[in-house]
Amino acid sequence: MKFNSLLFIFLSGCFFHLQAQDGTSLPRSGPSSQLVASSNLLDFISAVEDSSHEMHSLMVLRNGNVVAEGWWTPYAPTLKHTLYSTSKTFTATAVGFAVQENLLKVEDRVIDYFPESLPDSISPNLSALRIKHLLSMSVGHEPEYTTQVVTSDDWVKTFLSQPITHAPGSKFLYNTAATYILAALVERVSRERLVEYLTPRLFDPLGISGVDWEVDPKGIATGGYGLRVKTEDMAKLGQLFLQEGSWHGKQLISPNWIEAASSSQIIQDPTAPAERVDASDWLQGYGYQMWRSRHDSYRADGAFGQYILVLPRMDAVIAITSETSNMQGLIDLVWEHLLPAFDGEVSNEDDQKLKGVLSDLAIRPKEGVANSKVELSLSGNRYGFEGKVQELEFTFKNDKCEVFLVEDGETFRFTLGRESWVGGTTDRKGPYLVARAKGAQEGLAPFKVNGSYTWEDTDTLILQLNYTESPHTETFKIIFEGEGAEMTQQSIINSRANEEPIPIHGKLILETVNSF
Repeated sequence: MKFNSLLFIFLSGCFFHLQAQDGTSLPRSGPSSQLVASSNLLDFISAVEDSSHEMHSLMVLRNGNVVAEGWWTPYAPTLKHTLYSTSKTFTATAVGFAVQENLLKVEDRVIDYFPESLPDSISPNLSALRIKHLLSMSVGHEPEYTTQVVTSDDWVKTFLSQPITHAPGSKFLYNTAATYILAALVERVSRERLVEYLTPRLFDPLGISGVDWEVDPKGIATGGYGLRVKTEDMAKLGQLFLQEGSWHGKQLISPNWIEAASSSQIIQDPTAPAERVDASDWLQGYGYQMWRSRHDSYRADGAFGQYILVLPRMDAVIAITSETSNMQGLIDLVWEHLLPAFDGEVSNEDDQKLKGVLSDLAIRPKEGVANSKVELSLSGNRYGFEGKVQELEFTFKNDKCEVFLVEDGETFRFTLGRESWVGGTTDRKGPYLVARAKGAQEGLAPFKVNGSYTWEDTDTLILQLNYTESPHTETFKIIFEGEGAEMTQQSIINSRANEEPIPIHGKLILETVNSF
């Protein structure tokens, strides 16, 4: 996928400095001054632009300094980003603080903390379930029951009522609901909400502000997902781990916890052949809500490509936000191009070239054909729809399209630029992997959204809605046919891994030419 660009980059030293170093921002430095080869960073950006991966931000740290950073417009350094499962590492860090404060121990039984939520019959495996098993994704479920948990009214009770097939600690199975229980544990022993608990211990010392975290129907943080922070905040957590829990000379969290969390506590598939293990960053072992990676590294990892990658041997941290259906493929590009940068040949000339590339990054809206005559004929037309989207109306003027959309009885308005992004806000929830969860995205509106439109041909209108504090863009394709039209909605959410999105079809029928 080709990206044209406009980016916001802060690099200090020779050319990377825009933010004041006020104690809340990471220090900035030129790549060469930290012995990082800009040529490899340029190769990575070029490889990404030639791939199907859609990058949203990149931040590279070495020796505690940001040496390169970039945001693909309409993404920006001041915006939060949905982390999905990268939230898990923040939750586990809260557990680490609770252990440090003797509020709980990883060897404690889970059932001892939730006596009011236990099933009538407690199985031996449930009785044997320890906090460390939640942390290491070794609960013993088969399958995991996250959907059943997050669609219920009582998530703790539902989790504890599910059968535990295998002895806890004996088998790895990725388990988002287990991370939710960790959040519930911290909130119970601390008598604070998870964000409140982390604020003086983690967020304030690292200069992380403006965070939000989704909650369950009882107000407990979702734990395994639902956190939104900025890219630099992600990099700060990675740097804290790299510094073994120390920040500005103060030990925030025990180095013993950092070691335990980042070390392999369980192997995902002990029977996997060596060739498969050597090619996968999901088979290197799992710690406490962190994945071991190849090249003696480890990472926080979220759906569709949200990464905090820590490379101790290189004294480096890489933070990435993106939207990709091939997460291994994106990490492969990191190993191919970014890893060699830490042993590469530095060049001030390449530094200057990198500066130019990083200042010109953007996700390009779809392009098409001019269609002003059809736009004039469509303006003000209202279409009725048999489905979730019930009505649509378009108004075209001055290279902008005003869209009125009625969905589930609610009316929303969007402004889209002709082959350009136009920013705004909306209360409409965009594509979301956990949309079925009770209370999903409640309280987060208004959502930042950027819109663009184009004509694929004289009968086919393409609308793009980019939910800019999430990884996702939603595309509406509307084919006009006489007095009616047919529409499909597509996003990465309604797709299978590594396949094209499955369109959601609907028939639109012209009802009136009166505006809303």
